[in-house]
Amino acid sequence: MQFTTDMKVWSMTNQSASDPGADPGAAPPHPTRRMFGRIAYGAIAVAAIGTATTYSVRAATAKGDLSSNLTLIAPAGAGGGWDGFARETQQAMRANKLANNAQVVNIPGAGGTIGLGKFSTMGGQADTILATGTAMVGGIALNKSPVGFDDTTLLARVAEDYDVLIAAADSPYDTIDDVISAWKKDPEGFVWTGGSAGSVDHLTIAQLALLADIPASSITYIPKSGGGEAIQTLLSGTTDFASCGFNEVSDQIEAGRVKAIGVAAPKRIAGFDDVPTMTEQGYKVTLTNWRGWLGAPGITEDEASQLVDILKQTRDSAEWADALERNKWTDVWLTGDEFKEFIKEDTSRIEKLLKELGL
Repeated sequence: MQFTTDMKVWSMTNQSASDPGADPGAAPPHPTRRMFGRIAYGAIAVAAIGTATTYSVRAATAKGDLSSNLTLIAPAGAGGGWDGFARETQQAMRANKLANNAQVVNIPGAGGTIGLGKFSTMGGQADTILATGTAMVGGIALNKSPVGFDDTTLLARVAEDYDVLIAAADSPYDTIDDVISAWKKDPEGFVWTGGSAGSVDHLTIAQLALLADIPASSITYIPKSGGGEAIQTLLSGTTDFASCGFNEVSDQIEAGRVKAIGVAAPKRIAGFDDVPTMTEQGYKVTLTNWRGWLGAPGITEDEASQLVDILKQTRDSAEWADALERNKWTDVWLTGDEFKEFIKEDTSRIEKLLKELGL
């Protein structure tokens, strides 16, 4: 796949965990500019979502009880952050009999906007909810999505996690100041990696650059599918630094394979007290990777209230508390007008960062 941007993003071809023939240690092609093309909308997983929801829509409508059956759409592939969030929610719901027939359906693509586009056509289907979050805010802007949050029913923000700046264990850089000092001398020479172009990982690097008076458009960035692939590029020397979700790489930090330089969190992560925050090192990186849920457009206030109540009971369960601890997530429950205002502010902030990156 080839990405087009105004900054240096390297085109990566057939080097993902899903490609058994890929060589994660191979040298990347020469960096080019303008490599993030628009991703076209399509009817992705229509049959899957139709099959998953047809029975539950009829059953729930007949009973007026949305806890009887509930379909949770993860707008990403299996194994990703949204998928994990949806499946943790599913398990907590099932364990507490909050939604006995809760099932997860994956509709991947375009920063969640393929799933959002399909979901926006499901007017009135109250027993189907869509996972959302920071990546979707960016996806809507990046792909000039014809649909947005206004085409859904806002339900709740539930949890968030934080990015961590990592380097190879033998890297000469130990602090954010070390990184910034060297980066300023050669803004385009240091190679960064993380998730897709415009992802939370990418935006975290951009925010750090701006705080250090480094033009975000000068960032040389190799987009990867996740923390595992990012670590491989560090170990092979293909990249210098990575920004990844803490929960994606915490085991590798603990094992000493990579070095954690700073975490973009308001306080240190429990169990990793020796990893300082970026803020306490003088760089207040505030971008978080939040996740929550949307209801379908056109559902009634009563149906929206039922869904929020189900999500609230799920969030208050012991199983969800365990999920928060295991995944290094933070509880950030928010609903109603406050959630609506948060979406507005987050959209404004992310659009500004994308503009700085030239995306």
